[in-house]
Amino acid sequence: MWNEYKKGFHQFLLLEKSLSSNSIEAYLHDLDLLIQYLESKQIIEPPSNITYQNLSGFISFINEIGMSATSQSRIISGIRGFYKYCASENIVQSNPAILLESPKPGRKLPDTLTVEEIQKLLDGIDLSTPEGTRNKAILEIMYGCGLRVSEVTGLLISNIYPAEEYIRVTGKGNKERLIPIGREALKNIEVYINQVRKLQPICKGYEDVLFLNRRGKSLSRVMIFMLIKDLAKKINLQKNISPHTFRHSFATHLVEGGADLRAVQQMLGHESITTTEIYTHLNKQYLRDTIYHFHPAYNRK
Repeated sequence: MWNEYKKGFHQFLLLEKSLSSNSIEAYLHDLDLLIQYLESKQIIEPPSNITYQNLSGFISFINEIGMSATSQSRIISGIRGFYKYCASENIVQSNPAILLESPKPGRKLPDTLTVEEIQKLLDGIDLSTPEGTRNKAILEIMYGCGLRVSEVTGLLISNIYPAEEYIRVTGKGNKERLIPIGREALKNIEVYINQVRKLQPICKGYEDVLFLNRRGKSLSRVMIFMLIKDLAKKINLQKNISPHTFRHSFATHLVEGGADLRAVQQMLGHESITTTEIYTHLNKQYLRDTIYHFHPAYNRK
């Protein structure tokens, strides 16, 4: 339904705004995120019927999945740009995006799951269904390797090296990195491939993509977000979690276990150690125990 509006918006950005190809791609990507969200909520309406409440729900959604304030602001700017175009072309009578507010920049830390909570989530998956088998493999690799959700959806079978127990992922800026993968995650991936993936139709061009939807194409980030939300609700987990929560928990548990911060930085694919320090915040009790155990001022007899 929205394809014609996207085409029109593309021409508007190209001809009227004279934007670069990269800027146009960013605007269209922001619009795609909104469309994916609306589809996940079964809101099958044209732009003229989308309300401020719909857009506000979308903004809450991108906040919940762990996007930074900077990323949220850019996406909101893209949605505003689209609706300015719609207003100029009389596609909408009123602009529902005009009241959207950009978040204040800050370093908000997501909830961290305990090892017990992660196990409860894994135990809550219905392994009698093909989707359940796939979903368990997804959660095992997200927690076991600390992947971004985009890295999960883009993971290729040819980039999994079971004998070496490593995977190769493509992160931000198309930068590749190698990450160790545990035997439990490898076992669940093998079960998924042999018992589910091999038995389903696969669309052309997706033969090497690991995780597929029922139609034989890549999963969307929204789909992974929704499966995690549904699972948390199923086990009555009283935390606001998202795919990013597993990445954050991966890093936090490593540091709490004594891992070197530089090693964690490399596995997460962060350019700056400062970013890693944000993701690997430690609880106050752990910090208190650490200083009492290691600092000489607290160990005097």
